Amino acid sequence: MRVDLDPEAVSSREFYATLNSVVVPRPIAWVSTISADGVLNLAPHSFFTVSCVQPPMVQFTSVGRKDSLNNVEATREFVVNFATEPLFEQINATGTNFPAGISEFEAVGLTTEPSRTVTVPRVAESPVALECTLHTTLELGDSTVVIGQVRHLAIAPEVMDGNHPDIHRLRPLARLGRNEWSTIGEVLNISRIRYDDWPGNYQPEK
Repeated sequence: MRVDLDPEAVSSREFYATLNSVVVPRPIAWVSTISADGVLNLAPHSFFTVSCVQPPMVQFTSVGRKDSLNNVEATREFVVNFATEPLFEQINATGTNFPAGISEFEAVGLTTEPSRTVTVPRVAESPVALECTLHTTLELGDSTVVIGQVRHLAIAPEVMDGNHPDIHRLRPLARLGRNEWSTIGEVLNISRIRYDDWPGNYQPEK
């Protein structure tokens, strides 16, 4: 027997809480933006992924109308800063609903770093930054998907292993359900099997 939840039969808050607990772990887009009045904003968004390979695009979802969304629509720029374990408390703190006139950089004691291709600054303490320009937004119910084209990717040399970022040096954070977060934990490594290498080249029974 399973527990069945019908999104039409339970409250949206209850279904959202359950959905967030099973779609895990979720990577975090730590999005820096700037308002039309020049106020910096920094906020974590845990609905985040890669949208396209060529051209490179990423997306995050604003649940409701947040400062991040307002700023991106006004300036058409944003930076996704990598969310790391050592910055756990600051990342959580930037999720506070500060008034639009307050900069989270200043409120939680983070340092700005100039970006190369956009006017929005990076988080200097974060080892990776994706500088993006707005490609499109997509409104879905009470949420808005923000898709940005990556114009520049900046990586701190200390997290690199040769020419490739090392997961143990990156130490990523992810969101779970409730107030739970996760760290990288055990890393499994396995190569994808090509069909030509599949034992006996499996064929379905007829």
